[in-house]
Amino acid sequence: MEFFTTIVQILDSTVRLSVPLLLACLAGLYSERSGIFDIGLEGKMLAGAFAAGAAAAVMGSAWAGLAMAVLISVGLALVHGFASITHRGNQIVSGVAINFIAAGSTIILGQAWFSQGGRTPSLSAEGRFGAVNLPFADAVADVPIVGPIYSELLSGHSLLVYFAFAMVPFTWWVLFRTRFGLRLRAVGENPAAVDTAGISVTWLRYRAVICTGILCGFAGAYLALAMNAGFVKDMTAGRGFIALAALIFAKWRPVPAMMACLLFGFLDAAAIRLGGSPLPLVGRVPVQFFQALPYVLTVVLLAGFIGKAIPPRAGGQPYVKER
Repeated sequence: MEFFTTIVQILDSTVRLSVPLLLACLAGLYSERSGIFDIGLEGKMLAGAFAAGAAAAVMGSAWAGLAMAVLISVGLALVHGFASITHRGNQIVSGVAINFIAAGSTIILGQAWFSQGGRTPSLSAEGRFGAVNLPFADAVADVPIVGPIYSELLSGHSLLVYFAFAMVPFTWWVLFRTRFGLRLRAVGENPAAVDTAGISVTWLRYRAVICTGILCGFAGAYLALAMNAGFVKDMTAGRGFIALAALIFAKWRPVPAMMACLLFGFLDAAAIRLGGSPLPLVGRVPVQFFQALPYVLTVVLLAGFIGKAIPPRAGGQPYVKER
């Protein structure tokens, strides 16, 4: 029973740790399906986390923090769109610039506003998204097997956790069952054909990067308002890049993207739970080994061990309308 409890606790941590990856991965899915590569997911998440922590600290409201995170993240997404869609600039350079801007400005503004070394003040309960207990979670908590799964694994997460996993079937429906999704996928494969049909390639791609900004804002808000009690320096810790690796691993599909993010979350959870503990037949493994596993797996996946992953054909290529 103790082993089962440990497994449930690891899986519970897996769900919590995979949420920012999942939101960022779905954000990149919208953008890259439209033909706009976005390696600035990390920067938008970081800026969103800072905006959420700062707004929640000042206004004392988690919802105000979430709204500010989405606003700032969408603003950066529009900057990326303006550079890469309107002015047909290099999408990689634009994404890198956003990452640098976010990394530097969050520290400078945090120190200037709060004088805590780039951190925001610790948030009160009103400034965070608390746990949501599902119906009868307490009543069935002592029931063997079913109780821990329902009361610990399924219940007790913040509202943003349930939102993130609900976005998976919603994104699948949008991409594969709506006119907008059909056009979005088409503009990432053959923008000239979409333009010939009388549909604005520019407006479609702008809507895609706006969707990316919204989801990155939610991811940043989750980091600052649910996983932690405020913003700390570089709190995204490379999650935006891991989300990109998960997106490639999933071959730009929503459900496999969720599974890939859960895999990365599981490695993080295992690092926290098993790091430094003696393992059967192996002995004590340094905690640094477990902490490095998600990043090692990212390199392995990107090295091509996932099979051939073919991105949208028009990805990374600015569209020039023929006259």
